[in-house]
Amino acid sequence: MPDRAPQPVDRQLPTEEARDLIALVRDIAEREIAPRAAEEEEAGHFPREVFRLLSESGLLGLPYASEYGGGDQPYEVYLQVLEELASARLTVGLGVSVHSLACHALAGYGTKEQRAEHLPAMLGGGLLGAYCLSEPASGSDAASLRTKAVRDGDDWVITGTKAWITHGGVSDFCTVLARTGGEGARGITAFLVPGDAPGLTAALPEKKMGMKGSPTAQLHFDGVRIPDSRRIGDEGQGFAIALSALDSGRLGIAACAVGVAQAALDAAVGYATDRKQFGRPIADFQGLRFMLADMATRIEAGRALYLAAARLRDAGRPFSRQAAMAKLFCTDAAMSVTTDAVQVLGGYGYTQDFPVERYMREAKVLQIVEGTNQIQRMVIARHLAGPETR
Repeated sequence: MPDRAPQPVDRQLPTEEARDLIALVRDIAEREIAPRAAEEEEAGHFPREVFRLLSESGLLGLPYASEYGGGDQPYEVYLQVLEELASARLTVGLGVSVHSLACHALAGYGTKEQRAEHLPAMLGGGLLGAYCLSEPASGSDAASLRTKAVRDGDDWVITGTKAWITHGGVSDFCTVLARTGGEGARGITAFLVPGDAPGLTAALPEKKMGMKGSPTAQLHFDGVRIPDSRRIGDEGQGFAIALSALDSGRLGIAACAVGVAQAALDAAVGYATDRKQFGRPIADFQGLRFMLADMATRIEAGRALYLAAARLRDAGRPFSRQAAMAKLFCTDAAMSVTTDAVQVLGGYGYTQDFPVERYMREAKVLQIVEGTNQIQRMVIARHLAGPETR
């Protein structure tokens, strides 16, 4: 059955520079990412060379200041870049989102001297970051983390284990949240740790149902010593920094989810218009046409929701509730759309000859990472009705 090239998304972009940027991303995606995605995902190959290319092209620091090597792009544009990348391969789109998340603490809370020393290499020097918040016993309840950082003169000594770390074992730097004080959120501090720091080791990558090309691993900190100059923000400020980063990161996940859903819809439409049964394309049958229409509507609604939240962020207005809504809706939509895409292709959809089964496996993780969708509902409800009473 012939391949049918998907129609590019008709985007509303704020500037001519943004339009040129999206055109560049689409060219890279079509030439360097999509053609090898299925083969490399099946082989579990991490495309580090693609991330180097993205860094050289100025695409790893888009939402950050050009003063430190960033792209000065609003989130409205940056998220649409993520969507394009995730549509070509989720390992890449999500990887860029995680890298941006790992840069957030230093960019937003570091001193001017820290930003000048570290950010240029992080944003445009070919480095790749990891974000270390979750632990084996503290996922959704992140404020109960146990990894400790103990002051020793002008240094800090970090000991503990982080879990579910995207880029675990391949990252060049890690933003690490560790306990420096008492129990709860107020005892947590943020640190910037080099990926090759003595005492930092990675476990074997998790064996996942999807995103096999993106390494997810535990990181072990066995007396990792770093200078106080790598502490980000004040002591005890780390949890607030983490929550701030997650609000932005959830928008990244939402955009990636829309990208995966768009890829699934494109594949389903291409198949339905080419596949013939009973003497005509199956796209002629009303039941299937309605399914495609519902898929497209969910995607458009998700895109509008994450862009509305991004515009609030760009305007300097509160966006935490809208970020949770976007993450919740877009990832649920991706799960629904990819499942329907498999159904459209029938038996072929269940085989690895077509990409929709991979999209369905990948969509599932997006409902879990950076706060499960149950947590998103809790966040939204707290904004509406206040904290839970006990």
